[in-house]
Amino acid sequence: MAEMDDHHFETGDSGASQTYPMQCSALRKNGFVMLKGRPCKIVEMSTSKTGKHGHAKVHMVGIDIFSNKKYEDICPSTHNMDVPHVKREDYQLTDISDDGYLTLMADNGEIREDLKLPDGDLGNSLRADFDNGKDLLCTVLKSCGEECVIAIKTNTALDK
Repeated sequence: MAEMDDHHFETGDSGASQTYPMQCSALRKNGFVMLKGRPCKIVEMSTSKTGKHGHAKVHMVGIDIFSNKKYEDICPSTHNMDVPHVKREDYQLTDISDDGYLTLMADNGEIREDLKLPDGDLGNSLRADFDNGKDLLCTVLKSCGEECVIAIKTNTALDK
């Protein structure tokens, strides 16, 4: 009889895919698509005519939703492209720790402290507004196992 291996899995997920297929010709500007393995927002799209042999081609330019890097790709319009599942949530900012982590509160009252202050101008303005005592809402984008704050706005929905 063969030896039984003891398998131990630390974590598991639902097995749901982080992307879903969509025909290239059905993609639209301002939609999301995976370019070079990164979730991107489509900023430019053009379709070339069908050539002597084959398919019309779609040329896409996308900006990475997390790093803001520009990616380009060309694919036949009949082929499928991966589209990332993008989830967008607003959290109320309650604190910024000394090491640059945000304390965010969801609508249901759950607190999370695992997101870092964004780099660049957004992070600077977020810290400045928070230090000035403004009540802020942070928009968090989640896709492909990554999350980051992509926008902030002043919370006007407070009961004062």
